[in-house]
Amino acid sequence: MEKQQAIEAALADGLRAKAFGITPENVDEMIEKRSHLLKSVFPAFSQFCQTTFQVEPQEMLQVLWDLWLPLGIKLASQRQQLERPLIQGILGGQGTGKTTMSKVLSLILDQLGYRTVSLSLDDLYKTYSDRLLLTQQDPRLIWRGPPGTHDVDLGLNVLDQIRQLQSPVMLPRFDKSAFGGAGDRTTPEIVTGIDIVLFEGWFVGVRPINPDVFDTAPPPIITDEDKAFARDINHRLYNYLPLWERLDSLIVLYPTDYRCSLEWRKQAEQQMIAAGKSGMSNAEIEQFVNYFWRSLHPELFIKPLVKDATLVDLVIEINGDRSIGKLIQIRNS
Repeated sequence: MEKQQAIEAALADGLRAKAFGITPENVDEMIEKRSHLLKSVFPAFSQFCQTTFQVEPQEMLQVLWDLWLPLGIKLASQRQQLERPLIQGILGGQGTGKTTMSKVLSLILDQLGYRTVSLSLDDLYKTYSDRLLLTQQDPRLIWRGPPGTHDVDLGLNVLDQIRQLQSPVMLPRFDKSAFGGAGDRTTPEIVTGIDIVLFEGWFVGVRPINPDVFDTAPPPIITDEDKAFARDINHRLYNYLPLWERLDSLIVLYPTDYRCSLEWRKQAEQQMIAAGKSGMSNAEIEQFVNYFWRSLHPELFIKPLVKDATLVDLVIEINGDRSIGKLIQIRNS
C-alpha cells in the first residue's frame, strides 16, 4: 500500500511531477529508484541531521523524499548527458536553505557515484587588503557581499579548470571570522575528479536591469543617494555575466515574500545569542538587511528572473515558515 500511496502522491502534484520528469508511464520505476536511494543515503543523512541540525532525521524525511532525492537523481542524469562536470547554480537569499540543500545533495550524489563539491559566491570574495582598498575608493561598500566585492576572475579560473576536466583543482575558501569578522581568504581546498559543482550564493545568476527602474524603486531605496547606489551596484553586475555563462543550469530558492528573509535573519541571530555566541541586535539586523536590499532589491532583480525561461531551470518556492512550496520548472530541459 505504501508504494501505491507514493505513486499517487508523485502524480498528484502536476508541477512537481513535471519538474522531475515523472509521468504515469515511468512513475513506478521512478519511485522504485527513489526508494533504493533513500535506503542507501539514510545512514549518512541521519548523521547529518543529528550533527548539523540537532534534529531527528524523521523531521526532515518528507523534504528529503519530495525534493532532495528526486533533485539529486535529476542532477546525476544531467551530469551523465553532459559528459563533463556539471556546474549547477543555486540562487537563494538569507535563510532560504541553499547551504543545507547543497550539503544534502552532495550526500545523495555521493551515493550515486558522483564527486560533488560546493562553491559559494562567498568563497570568491576579494582578499581583506583588496577590500580595504575598495572601501577607500567607494566608502558605500561598508559590508562584503554586494557586486564588486568578489574576485570574478578567480571564479572563472576555477570553473574553467573544472569544466576542462583538470585535476586536482584548488577550490578557494573564505574564513568569515578572520580580521574580527571582516573575513579573508584561507587555505584552498585541493579536490580531484570533480563531477558536479553546486555553485551557490545570494545573487548567483542575477542580471543587470534597466537603470530607469530605480526612479520608482520600492523601499528601502528612497533617497537620491540610495538610487545612485542601486544604479552603481546594478552596473557592477555586468562584470559577473561571464561567471553566470559558465552555469549549465540555475535553481532559484524563491521566498513567496522576500521580507521573510529579515525575520529569518533575526531568528538565526537570536539562536546564536542563545547559544552563547555574539550576534546582532534587531536594529543592527534591519540596517544590515536593508543595505543588501538597497544594493540588489529582490522585487527588482529576483522577481523578473524567476519568470525567465532562458535563464532559470527550476524555481523552488519557500513559504514563510521555511517549508517548501510549489516547484516550477521554467526551462524545458
